[in-house]
Amino acid sequence: MGYGDIMRVQTSGASQKTANQDNLRYSGVRASHTMAQTDAGRMEEFRSKINRVGAQKGIPPALIAAIISRESRAGNAIKNTGGWGDHGNGWGLMQVDVNPNGGNHTPEGAWDSEEHLRQATGILVHFIGRISTKFPNWSPEQKLKGGIAAYNMGDGNVHSYENVDDHTTGRDYSNDVAARAQWYRNHGGF
Repeated sequence: MGYGDIMRVQTSGASQKTANQDNLRYSGVRASHTMAQTDAGRMEEFRSKINRVGAQKGIPPALIAAIISRESRAGNAIKNTGGWGDHGNGWGLMQVDVNPNGGNHTPEGAWDSEEHLRQATGILVHFIGRISTKFPNWSPEQKLKGGIAAYNMGDGNVHSYENVDDHTTGRDYSNDVAARAQWYRNHGGF
């Protein structure tokens, strides 16, 4: 993969705020792994789409699965809303930002479609590229982690590697997603 090795991304995992979604009394990598495992059964429904889009976009399928886990709990958080989340600002499994003051994207495809996954993964690739340009001296893994954070909050909010998640949801987005991706690579078969 041309975007760094997700297995080599350093991660502190989920914050306690994120872990509280599942009533976990612990945080960190262990909490991220627990939440990824909780979503693993539901993720099976999307496995073939995730693998195809990952191959098309050059992004590890485990990373796509991790974003799906974080954003929509493998569809569980949005199945009764027609695919909408974040108070109508996010669309689909990967919660593409449709807010005019945010990402301002036009949703493509059904909320659980391959077309949606292709659009959202394309947005991730775009942000990895923006971070790579903004921080040319970062390692490929640092750029990948920065791109994951930017997927959540935009590249203008990434100011340093040390504080990459300062402005992300839960202040842990890239750390949590990286840890979930590592779990999906090791245990989820992605």
